[in-house]
Amino acid sequence: MVTFLPFKGYRPSLRPGEPIGDRISPPYDVIGPDYLKELQSHPDSVTNLTLRPDADKRYHSARKELDRMVADGSLKQDSDSFYLYQQTFDDNGTQKVRTGLVGILRTEEYSEGNIIPHEETFSKVKEDRLNLLRDMETHLESIFGIFEGFTPELSKRIDAASQLVYRYSDDQGVEHRYLRIAEPDLCKDITEALKTQKMLIADGHHRYETALNYAKENPDDEKKQYVLCTMVAADDKGLVIWPTHRLVDAGDISEKNAIAKISKEMTVKEVTVDEMEKALRDHMMGLMFKSGKCFVADYSKKDDPMWKLDTYVAQEVILKGVYKSDEDKAKISFDAEYPSVKKKMQNKEHDLAIVLNDPKLQTIWDLSMIGKRMPKKTTFFFPKIWSGFVFYLMH
Repeated sequence: MVTFLPFKGYRPSLRPGEPIGDRISPPYDVIGPDYLKELQSHPDSVTNLTLRPDADKRYHSARKELDRMVADGSLKQDSDSFYLYQQTFDDNGTQKVRTGLVGILRTEEYSEGNIIPHEETFSKVKEDRLNLLRDMETHLESIFGIFEGFTPELSKRIDAASQLVYRYSDDQGVEHRYLRIAEPDLCKDITEALKTQKMLIADGHHRYETALNYAKENPDDEKKQYVLCTMVAADDKGLVIWPTHRLVDAGDISEKNAIAKISKEMTVKEVTVDEMEKALRDHMMGLMFKSGKCFVADYSKKDDPMWKLDTYVAQEVILKGVYKSDEDKAKISFDAEYPSVKKKMQNKEHDLAIVLNDPKLQTIWDLSMIGKRMPKKTTFFFPKIWSGFVFYLMH
């Protein structure tokens, strides 16, 4: 059973003339140093809580800032509410709108079978975020989940009851609209409708697992059993998943040897760089080497469903098998935007780019439901969910 509840959220109380953009930010893990400096020039920015330079693994000063923001009215508390988070964006020339429902999700073990992960995680990241939770006693950022969906009737009631509280357009051209749902009977019906559904974690595995560990540390505190969560219906027309391409700095593995080894394990066909994007649609992945040589590649040696997944084949056959990335003999980085990857390779910035196709939600869902965890950064859900619109305080 998925337990998803309305909550008494704390959200920005804007001063006259203050834009919501001074309070919010993209997720902490995608903010570069220059952008962070700009964001933190605003005293009540969420980044002054999540990414304090004086944190040093603990967040006591950030807690003082949060308490100050509550005390001086920079944050105001709502009555029990859900929120709608709508993002309007351009996806390769088509305007789309993705709508998320924001509430608090009761944490539970994956083994219960209701909350489903799809990617592996890094333990080091979870340790830092657990310290943040211990000191703040607040969920400052939301995880992103996918659920099966509501009936048309319930969806209409949600739309009719939602009241706009914030609107913001970011530098990528994404419009963010935040709306509040405070009608008690409707909130009850939303919670009831979700009880029989399962939720796939789309983004925020680290935050979810950290929240679960924190809940276990505080078994007698009901408030601390929940995590802030934004859920999007699986049939939402704005649910877009991009691939995350792999960039390889090869160490001492030569290009000639790499091509020879890959060719032994995979079926490869040489193409030009201009043919790559179109040819990729009919093949598992593309390979762009520093020399300018390009190939499309396929794998068919094993029947296990994981070997149908391009990121898994890239990881096991190429990154580990050829470049020994698991032995730290190669450096792997990531980029979700194909034009950016193409430019980097034209500038000869890396030895190899592994170019992947858009992941299919049904494939992710099916593999996750049989307990398969995909390689890190298999998916890139665009646009990212921003932080700072609402907080869940547990103290």
